[in-house]
Amino acid sequence: MHNWKFINTTYIYDGSFYGLLNIVFDSYISKTIPENIVCDDFGINLFCDYKKVVTDFDKATRIYNGIISNISYSTLRYAYNVFLSNELFKEMLIVKYLLLGFEIGNTIDHLLTNNTVLKIQKISKRVFGECHRLKGLARFVEIGNNMFYCKIHPDNNILEPLGNHFIKRLPCQNFIIHDKNRNIAFLYNQTSYIIVDAKDLKINTISDEEKYFQELWKCFYNSISIKERKNLKLQMQFMPKKYWQDLIEKQSL
Repeated sequence: MHNWKFINTTYIYDGSFYGLLNIVFDSYISKTIPENIVCDDFGINLFCDYKKVVTDFDKATRIYNGIISNISYSTLRYAYNVFLSNELFKEMLIVKYLLLGFEIGNTIDHLLTNNTVLKIQKISKRVFGECHRLKGLARFVEIGNNMFYCKIHPDNNILEPLGNHFIKRLPCQNFIIHDKNRNIAFLYNQTSYIIVDAKDLKINTISDEEKYFQELWKCFYNSISIKERKNLKLQMQFMPKKYWQDLIEKQSL
């Protein structure tokens, strides 16, 4: 990236993907790359220079559309997946990746000899893999009033793509997906969805019908297992143990 100047400034943004795209816009226009990028809740260091980046949706939309038209939609998906990850310094990685994409065009994702591109793809694959896994491992329970609830403990912030998957699968169902690691919840009411803070969300009861079907499911799971062919290592490969706490069939009868 020979055309970009690195500056001794830390950018502060609101923690949203559109906010990060604003930083990409400002960096592209000024041909500069900040020393670091942090969220609003980051502790201020008095010995650093800071710049507050206000989210402008017009700028973000221009960059969003520019990525699709000048680089590729795949590049946008890679960047978004990394944004959802729990990777440290992911913002700097994404900004460098997208600026490089604007510099060399739609061949960027073939440039696997570049450390930035390679790291982006590895992290994106990890996030996509966890989301794909939870599409099969997520368990919904009926909590009454035609409402279904699902709790998950993902490593990455995959609540929105996971929720959108279940909107397509369950379009006529009211449901809540609760990310207990981040205390946020995806709420869907058959029309639209919203992601809210769920620090105080507690589900203490389930319907009688749900209890009945849970017992049936656990009986079925235990009855089809063959003790002599039990292979925990293979089971954990397809159904990692860290997700067992949310699986009905792994709870004792």
